[in-house]
Amino acid sequence: MRIARRTLLLGSAGTLLAGPLPAFAAANRRADGPPMPPPSDDLPQRLPVTDPSRTLLSHGWLFHDGEVETPPPADHEETYMNAKAGGARGPAAVDYDDSDWQPVQIPHDWASFQPFVKTANVSQGYRPRGIGWYRRTLRLDPADNGKKLELQFGAIATNATIWVNGSVVAHNFSGYNSIYVDLTPFARYGDDLNVIVVRVDATAMEGWWYEGAGMYRHVWLARRPAVSIATDGVHGDPRQDASGQWRVPVTVTLESIADVARPATIEARLLDPSGREVARGTAQATVQPLTRGQASLTLDAGTPQLWSVERPQLYTLVTRLVGDTATSDERRTAIGFRTVRFDANRGCFVNDRPVKLKGVCLHQDHAGVGVAIPDALLEWRLQRMKDTGVNAIRCSHNAPAPELLDYADRMGFLVMNENRQFNPAPEYLDQLEWLVRRDRNHPSVILWSVFNEEPMQGTHAGVEMVRRMAAAVHALDDSRPVTAAMNGLFYEPENVSQVVGVMGFNYYQKEYDKFHALNPTKPSTSSEDTSAFMTRGAFANDKDAHVISSYDTEAAPWGATYRDGWKLIADRPFVAGGFTWTGFDYHGEPTPYEWPTIASFFGILDLCGFAKTAYDIRRAQWIDDQPVVAIAPHWTWPGKEGQPTKLLVTSNADRVVVRLNGKTVGEAAVDRIMGNEWTVPYAPGTIEAIAYRGGREVARASHVTAGQPVALRLTPARRVMAGDGEDTQPITIDAVDAQGRHVPTANLATSFTVTGASIIGVGNGDPNSHEPEKGNARSLFNGLAQIIVQADTGRGRIAVRATAPGLKPATLTIDRLAATPRGAEPIVRATSQLTGWRRSPLTADRPDPAAPEGKGWERTSVGKPLAPDAATGWRLYRAKVTPKKIIATQGGTLRLDSVAGRGELWIDGRRVAVKSNAAPAPLTAAWPTGAGEHVVTVLLEQTAAAPAGLPGMVVVEHSAR
Repeated sequence: MRIARRTLLLGSAGTLLAGPLPAFAAANRRADGPPMPPPSDDLPQRLPVTDPSRTLLSHGWLFHDGEVETPPPADHEETYMNAKAGGARGPAAVDYDDSDWQPVQIPHDWASFQPFVKTANVSQGYRPRGIGWYRRTLRLDPADNGKKLELQFGAIATNATIWVNGSVVAHNFSGYNSIYVDLTPFARYGDDLNVIVVRVDATAMEGWWYEGAGMYRHVWLARRPAVSIATDGVHGDPRQDASGQWRVPVTVTLESIADVARPATIEARLLDPSGREVARGTAQATVQPLTRGQASLTLDAGTPQLWSVERPQLYTLVTRLVGDTATSDERRTAIGFRTVRFDANRGCFVNDRPVKLKGVCLHQDHAGVGVAIPDALLEWRLQRMKDTGVNAIRCSHNAPAPELLDYADRMGFLVMNENRQFNPAPEYLDQLEWLVRRDRNHPSVILWSVFNEEPMQGTHAGVEMVRRMAAAVHALDDSRPVTAAMNGLFYEPENVSQVVGVMGFNYYQKEYDKFHALNPTKPSTSSEDTSAFMTRGAFANDKDAHVISSYDTEAAPWGATYRDGWKLIADRPFVAGGFTWTGFDYHGEPTPYEWPTIASFFGILDLCGFAKTAYDIRRAQWIDDQPVVAIAPHWTWPGKEGQPTKLLVTSNADRVVVRLNGKTVGEAAVDRIMGNEWTVPYAPGTIEAIAYRGGREVARASHVTAGQPVALRLTPARRVMAGDGEDTQPITIDAVDAQGRHVPTANLATSFTVTGASIIGVGNGDPNSHEPEKGNARSLFNGLAQIIVQADTGRGRIAVRATAPGLKPATLTIDRLAATPRGAEPIVRATSQLTGWRRSPLTADRPDPAAPEGKGWERTSVGKPLAPDAATGWRLYRAKVTPKKIIATQGGTLRLDSVAGRGELWIDGRRVAVKSNAAPAPLTAAWPTGAGEHVVTVLLEQTAAAPAGLPGMVVVEHSAR
């Protein structure tokens, strides 16, 4: 979406499970509950393990909000070392003291923690972003030596520099593409720890909406054999031949870190939705050292079950690099068998059946968590869309999280996958090609969109740019058309619509017919439409308060109301469908109001996923398989007795009857697209709408006038949660009257406590609220608020309690079921490694441990096997260390992993431990508190039978982190 004032154009704005996820129950309005689906007894669907070589790097990260200044090199030596590999200084240095940084869990959006500031960027939602730093210490097992090791960052907002062990390993200049880092050449093993550092510059902006800040998608570590399957290296490409039979050409990209050419055998198996093998094949390849190779084969799938919106049947392509157990590598890829085509006169066809695209545009953004949306919350958001009748999603305006596409495959959504940067220069073409490689196996993806609303769309240069980008897409995937979201200039002599497979209209709804008449062979769809405004729960405009009526009367100048916009699409078979702007409200791009408004008014649902009137309008227009009826507004209007009140009734039935306190006040044939309207004098009591088909009642919705709020209520999305440390769900808070009825006008402060889980965000859907989205308090807005909780690990219970002054508190208990957490890298405790060791000459007499260093002292290393040495005598080993701040403050442990020989351990001239056995063994001692430099001395006796030294690492560690 693009705002007209900013453009010269006229436009605006792990097992793979088969089958759909369970849908929410029909959410016709009830008088006794908040307007949300009832709680489910199901756990969230855990996404399949697609790459067994990967483990999560979610915990153990330390974060610093703001720049950390690094003084320039002070002398020639510092300048010299600064230019060397591994020589990073400041917070990128291996030995930088980060012990007072904040522990955070990934995904993490630090902007969501910020206050709203009027001088901050309006499009980014008035939240300061700035610079942030992340550090993570990683221990690699010595058994990992010889494997291909890869760090995978799902996305980092926005510009990122990544260091490993003091060397820069990546620069990235987009907040939406993944970053894959070959860790192998930089890796250290055992107690020689690895330090990963990420500097994020979030002042850079790619979009004109809230983009968040930081490492907001998953981070993984992959361990693979020396010859392995490359990341995004499997392409399973189902094709149907003229006889109706299906085959799956499979291409596998291999890579090698070996030092010689190696043969590789690829085995591919196709499993049906029940897990039964239906085809198998093998292919051979030879992979040269430090290069890539390919293996190809074709599987005969016969007549498989087809993937569709209604029955999203998924097959699993299991691709395995065959070898001994220690060197095998495997990927599990979900694929679907379906055909998609766009017809210039009849729209979109899936499996040769017409499907009208009932779509929404989505940003990755939710109240309380910003863009760092956990998987379970992402699933919940998509299910809310499914319950609205949505069958298509446009990823606006960037590559989505891969989990969104995994859910789309399983839930039956059709996806327009969209590129962010309109630019065929090499760096940006790489981003586009990455997107296609990553996502081309998903049956849900039906369109590749190369841009959104570009001023060059009606120029020769724009045409040439799209030609190159489309060619790059089709070189990797020729099974799907390329589109572009155009907001004008499509009648220019040269324009982008001429070189895309499907024309995408952003608004310009009144141009559908003209364009089709001039381009009768060009398929088209609305890539973005509507841009209507609503404030949830408000039914009158208040310009001064930045409140907009929810009667579907207000829209942007470039857009249309929900009803008018869909009518223009529904009445035209040649328009394949549309993508409403937007499914959810989102932070940033406040329109039509700016400060103090900090979010949009466009959503069918608000920032929390609470329904606006638009939800009922779309359900009536889009849902065919269940009866729908709803009535607006609510029916609690004290002081307005007798005043004319507008009613909007939406339904997909044949006829609707409206009754007020049992008396019929309206009856009409249903207008499914535009709804039915009446005006009645307000009278407290019950307003209800009854829907009929064939003379039989099929659905009923009602509102009952509520009294004053007397108590709070807590309603979870689910009654159970998985105790895996990741499972997340929203909990609704509302107020009820003495009869337990929802009070839609309650606007009061609430606070809450949670045990057995953590609160990761709060919200209430008010686009004008400046309350913090973190913490344990949130005001109800027009009757509703939301807290988002993330379960602790293990079996137990989650207890939630909500309070408000003068109201009865609410309590809620949720079962936390035992669940195995996903594989994750362990947290490494804060340590200071002792380096720069020196040792004294060998002497026959026992030296004084406090003796100063003098002639004959030499540099030495620790942590390496001892060389044979028949000499006898005594030596001192000494190192100086300034421990990390947390150790200096709280103390810790001095740990020598292996000490050979008899001797003593001294800290700052004080003996702290004695070793009486000559055999190599660990040695520890308590580390004292105190800032500044400390001196560690080890006194060792060596005999001809027992060489002495320090063959193990020496560290000072903090026990709590």
